[in-house]
Amino acid sequence: MANNGNAEILVINHLTKSYGEKKAVDDLSLSIKAGEIYGFIGHNGAGKTTTLKSAVGILAFDEGEILVNGVSVLEDPIAVKRQIAYIPDNPELYGYMTGIKYLNFIADIFRVPSDVREERIHRYAEAFGLTADLGQAISSYSHGMKQKLAVISAWIHAPKLIIMDEPFVGLDPKASHTLKEMMRELCDEGGAIFFSTHVLEVAEKLCDKVAIIKGGKLIRSGTMEEVKGDESLESAFLELEEDA
Repeated sequence: MANNGNAEILVINHLTKSYGEKKAVDDLSLSIKAGEIYGFIGHNGAGKTTTLKSAVGILAFDEGEILVNGVSVLEDPIAVKRQIAYIPDNPELYGYMTGIKYLNFIADIFRVPSDVREERIHRYAEAFGLTADLGQAISSYSHGMKQKLAVISAWIHAPKLIIMDEPFVGLDPKASHTLKEMMRELCDEGGAIFFSTHVLEVAEKLCDKVAIIKGGKLIRSGTMEEVKGDESLESAFLELEEDA
């Protein structure tokens, strides 16, 4: 992927989503440019997962618009999904499949050529120490192994945008380091990452920009320096939470 001059990869305009009387996301707007790792933080129930699921076309929303590379999630969801990958907080994989069959299944969906998929599967499986397990049924995998497989499947078609919900949960330190390297590499090649996390130390070191959400409302967003100032991200987050 060539860097496309910091074009906006993801644009969320005035997103609103309610469950009954409760507004899970309330008039939220933000944009993510090519090359950016964008962190999304907030307490449980703040609206993070609802926002992420809306952005990838899983959840219908009440108001607003979401664009991926200028394409509307509502108007052309298939065109959007060709360009993105999504890793939920608890990936539901097909347990009856082996790891390699699952990866080939995903590669088939995105029409990844056989030589390209073989190279990527080999490279990422080696990086995560998963190569020896690819012939085993996914039902025999630990949570961490399933998370690694989900990550590899997300990267297999070299998407422009990867959206992840708590991607570091269940990963050991080496796998976490590998994922961070993959995130930066994808962004260096002109892609973008939007992910939620509770691990603020990781977000502070890794993210170019960050957004803080509380009660469905965006309370602060910008570069890491703009959001945290001279404090740690944890201190800034706790202060903003109290003031909002």
